[in-house]
Amino acid sequence: MNIIICIKQVPNTTDVQIDPETGRLKREGVESIINPFDEYAIEEGVRIKEKTGGKVIVITMGPLQSESALREAVSKGADEAVLISDRAFGGADTLATSYALSSAIEFIGGYDIILCGEQSSDGDTGQVGPEIAEMLNIPHIAYVKKIELIDDKSIKVERMMEDGCDLIESPLPALLTVVKGINTPRIASLKGKIVAKKVVIKILNAADVGTDTKKTGLNGSPTQVVKIFTPTQRNSDAEKFSGEAKEVAAALVKRLSEIRII
Repeated sequence: MNIIICIKQVPNTTDVQIDPETGRLKREGVESIINPFDEYAIEEGVRIKEKTGGKVIVITMGPLQSESALREAVSKGADEAVLISDRAFGGADTLATSYALSSAIEFIGGYDIILCGEQSSDGDTGQVGPEIAEMLNIPHIAYVKKIELIDDKSIKVERMMEDGCDLIESPLPALLTVVKGINTPRIASLKGKIVAKKVVIKILNAADVGTDTKKTGLNGSPTQVVKIFTPTQRNSDAEKFSGEAKEVAAALVKRLSEIRII
């Protein structure tokens, strides 16, 4: 069972900064970590490998500093790491990002399952995983909370929904996006850290994976960020009721009637 895991390096959520000129996240000089949602994808991929055999390849798109995220993934059980890095990929929205990643995955080939975190902490769109699957023309299941059964030809999973769970079976190859509750990510072992330090990371550029420059980076991004700003805090007009429960309930009903809500 060959598994590809797509991860993203994101700014530490305690240190997010926006460039006022470009409207993009500042990444230079800012502490970066593996997207927290992707940690669960890494763990699930390694667990599948431990049960079925095969290998785990972790892949990311970004600048050369993203190597650190790939090495961390290797320290937790991934076998190989691939970085796609090119100035042509800069400024990509989810569509252009998905195109670059799907091109790299096609270049790598030989996969049975592709895993992604449900979303990224810096974008929160949840779009990249399904978009990759559509570009590769393979089935995809989002918000997977449990893998029930897997063999060489198919996979059966529980998908989290607002009102419960769906039980879905899909042929392979397929792409899954996983939620936080699917597992508990492991801590890297000393042996894993030694392996990660020595692993050779394959670096691919736009030409290597055969991308069309009209579909990458800003050129391939129909989403345009017009403005990013921190909203100013407004004075609150909230009213607070205190006292015994019956008194508070009566006062609340009276107030809601006065302002014609009930």
